[in-house]
Formats: sequence, C-alpha cells, structure tokens
Amino acid sequence: MGTNDYAPRPAHIRWLLDSDPAIRWQVMRDITGEAPESVAAERSRVATEGWGAELLASQSPNGYWGGPNLRHFRPDLLPDDRKMIFSFYTLVVLMDLGIDPASKQACKMTDRVKKGVAFKWLNNRPFFQGETEPCINGRILALGSYFREPNDALANLLLSEQLEDGGWNCEAPKSRRSSFHTTICVLEGLLAYEKAAGKSASVTKARKRGENYLIERQMFRSLRTGEVIDNRWLRFSFPTFCHYDVLRGLDYLRDAGIKPDNRISDAIAVVIKRRHQNGRWPLNLLHPEQIPIQMETAVGSASRWNTLRALRVLSWFNNSAYKLARQTQGRRQ
Repeated sequence: MGTNDYAPRPAHIRWLLDSDPAIRWQVMRDITGEAPESVAAERSRVATEGWGAELLASQSPNGYWGGPNLRHFRPDLLPDDRKMIFSFYTLVVLMDLGIDPASKQACKMTDRVKKGVAFKWLNNRPFFQGETEPCINGRILALGSYFREPNDALANLLLSEQLEDGGWNCEAPKSRRSSFHTTICVLEGLLAYEKAAGKSASVTKARKRGENYLIERQMFRSLRTGEVIDNRWLRFSFPTFCHYDVLRGLDYLRDAGIKPDNRISDAIAVVIKRRHQNGRWPLNLLHPEQIPIQMETAVGSASRWNTLRALRVLSWFNNSAYKLARQTQGRRQ
C-alpha cells in the first residue's frame, strides 16, 4: 500500500474534530484545509476551553505550576527543582497545544513566567535565558520564540555546541557522538527561533546539518550498522517532552518544509505500520514526565494526537512524492 491509502476518511475526521480545541484547530489547518479565519477562531478557544484553559488555570501567580501532585514527582530532586521542571514540561505542552501566544491569557501566563520563574541553582537566571544542557535549552529557545521572547544569546550558544557529526548531545564534550533526543529538541528550537526572529544564515546552516544527521540515519538507524538504534523510537507517544521518536522526527521535517526523499521511506513505513485497522493510530507509550492534567492516558487505545500527527506526516510525504513523480514524468515527455 502507498501513503495514498492512508488518507483520512470522513469518519476519522469527525472523530478528530469531536475533541479538544487544541486538536480541532490543527486538524482544520493541516488536514481539512479550512479558511485561515476559521482556523484562527478555533485556535482562540484553546486559551478558554479544554486542556489549554485547564493548564493556564493551574499556574500560580508566581509563574510556576505545582500542586499536591508535586510531592510524588521526581522525589530525587529538591522541591524548587521539581517545581521548575514541572513548570517547564507544562509550558512545552501549552506550546504543543498551539495556544495563541498573542491571546491575553497567554500573555498573562508568559508575563508571570518572565517575572517569577528562574533557575535558582544558576544564580536565579531567568527562565527564558536557559540553563546548561542543550536538550533543555533547545526546548527553552522554542518556548521563548513561540511566546514572543526569542533569545539571540541562547540561539548562539546552541550553535556553538553543535558537534562534528551535525547533531547535539547533552553529554558533550565528554561524548562526541550526537544524541537523537538532544538533536530533535535543538532543531525544533532553532526552527521556532527563525520563525520568530527571521531567517539567519548561520542558524539555517546549523539546522541543515542537524536535519542531515537524522536523515542520513534514516531517522532511526545506526549509520555504521544500519540497525535500529532504539526500538522505543518506533513507538509513538504524546506529549513527547524531550524524547525522540520517529513520528516526532518526521513531523519536524514536515514543519521545516523539508522535501522528503527515499532516505526516510523506512521511517514512513514505520508510521504506516503503527496504524490500527480502524484507521486510527494508538498511543504506544507514555513517558514518565508529568503535567497538571491528563489528556490521553490509555496506552494501546486510539490517540487523536498520534492520528493527527501521522496523517499530516503522510500527507506531506505523499504530496511531495506526487510532485516528484509529476516532475519526473514531465522531463521524460
């Protein structure tokens, strides 16, 4: 079967739309191609209804997220560190939900973070200035860029930490081999930074090297042996937090406007294989990180998040393959 066989059917679209505004607006933008004003109207509801509104309401006036569930979250960390990491993950999910950063609710939330959230173990360094690990800093660069606080210094720091093979690793300089987990976090951050601050030759060059790091390894294989590096990358989760998997990697390439080629065909086959007979993609696993609310928690059950992302990845791949075939056919005539 080709990717065309996995185009969404009306029943799949109805199921996706019968959901939270965070999913609905992305379906309207990426799957059904609704008018921009309709998409924007639906997106505006993320701040006032459903998961987005719940996350916003659970922020404390000092900018952090916490609550009773923090007692059981990362007991290996000090309370302030737990509170910071919990807040970090919550911000990542708010970005994933696609809350409009210009909304008054998002602006209020961001202002609280700017004024109150800081890395206490780094002399109270403000949150959007980042910390020390590139995987976290990649996410913070993305968050700052998304919420209209793009940080030039943080972007430049990440550029300086790129390894010779094109990726990044939080274990560097001890390790000179890149990590898929760190690399995808940094790539997403650099892409968000360019969308917010404008194109930069140095950032674009670094992104291309990082993208090639993933693509040359077919998104999940060892460059040396061709073997699958980690079978967990073939199982899809949401939220992804700071974890890599094939669907997250492909969705990044789609978002970055990369033209796919045969080197990602095996990764596309993984996405197709994960589809259930009912035309929906399941939640294969949940990562141990936590946020203040529950979205999709039944592992093995149909996942609207995974279905949405898989469908838009397959559409991106199929449309590019179709255009390439048409161009090739035209040259032959």
